[in-house]
Amino acid sequence: MARKPLTSSRQVETAKPEAKPYKLNALDGLFLEVLPTGRKRWRFRYFFLGKEKMLSLGIYPAIGLQDARGARDNAKKLLASGKDPSAERREEKAALREAHANTFKAVASEWIARQTDKAPSTRNKSQWLLQFAIDAFGRYPISEITPRIVLDTCREQEALGKLETAHRIKVKCGQVFRYAIGKGLIDSDPTRDLRGQLKTPEVTHRAAITDPAKVGKLLYDIDQYQGQLETICALKLAPLVFIRPGELRSARWEDIDLKAALWSYTPPKTRRQTGTEHLIPLPKQALAIFRQLQAVNGKCPYVFRSSGKEGYLSENAVLNALRRMGYGKGIMTGHGFRAIARTLLAERLKYPVELIEMQLAHRVADMHGRAYNRTAFIEDRTTMMQEWADYLDTLKAGAEITPLPVKHKKNL
Repeated sequence: MARKPLTSSRQVETAKPEAKPYKLNALDGLFLEVLPTGRKRWRFRYFFLGKEKMLSLGIYPAIGLQDARGARDNAKKLLASGKDPSAERREEKAALREAHANTFKAVASEWIARQTDKAPSTRNKSQWLLQFAIDAFGRYPISEITPRIVLDTCREQEALGKLETAHRIKVKCGQVFRYAIGKGLIDSDPTRDLRGQLKTPEVTHRAAITDPAKVGKLLYDIDQYQGQLETICALKLAPLVFIRPGELRSARWEDIDLKAALWSYTPPKTRRQTGTEHLIPLPKQALAIFRQLQAVNGKCPYVFRSSGKEGYLSENAVLNALRRMGYGKGIMTGHGFRAIARTLLAERLKYPVELIEMQLAHRVADMHGRAYNRTAFIEDRTTMMQEWADYLDTLKAGAEITPLPVKHKKNL
């Protein structure tokens, strides 16, 4: 028996399931399919280029009769313009999937994952800063993010007085946007138009002690410090080698040649730009500390072994030790050992600034503007590092400080 066409919502509601699926005609190609499970779904039957096709229009009751008719009419308009409604549906779904894959969160996560040449602490800091942006607009397609959206997020931190954080969020977002430009997802960086929109944070230098007598007291206090062996040794090595704190904490045995008294590695900060190795001639005082650690951690990849997720000493280990010794945030930091060396090597031991900068792993150019290679002035640097270690011993012992002879120190 032929079924009556659907003309009312009441008919849709009262349609009962049967042993087999059946269809109720809703006119003009639209029909309701009733399944044995009781589920009801709308379909549109049409012809395109001589072929019969079927388009799903949704499930009842989420889609009622009037909505289904409207969807059918939209499909008929596409047909009238020479388009296949099914193909248009597929393109819409593909666009939605692409938009979801290219959200700010997805692109930012991909950018962070590619920072394999950065230290874990650096990647963690990037993740922390970008999380502010991800929480605010991470679900938006990256192509739809405007300068105003980024600015509003940065100003939330600015309103809290965290001016430096606000600026760093903008910088990190800019790095993600420039990565997206390289992928062809966007044409410009929205943060480019935010110059001057945020308050400028006051520049503060990392705290450091540069008075020789106070440096001597610091070294004495380090010698008296009671704590984990790795932390004690890191504290003792920091003034001797004066490299960046993260590079010290992540030191690997494979980079250290105790027989040659040389530590050679590529700093993460310069790995991407130049790939230049940094050479650290090791004075006898540093060698003694490394041998002490080798007896304990020599079979591990990291010199300063730790059970933490990075596998080596955390950033807070040295900072907390300094705090326990009474050296607060405004007095001394892990980075401050570099400032101590930079100041006293020049002012007290009278070494050329260029030689000191080279040993600090800063880019130093010769008279022709070319960067010195990694082996430049290695003999002078070896002498300088041993004199520096001896000078620190003198400070620690509280002896009278007198400048050392400078006749052997060459001009660069």
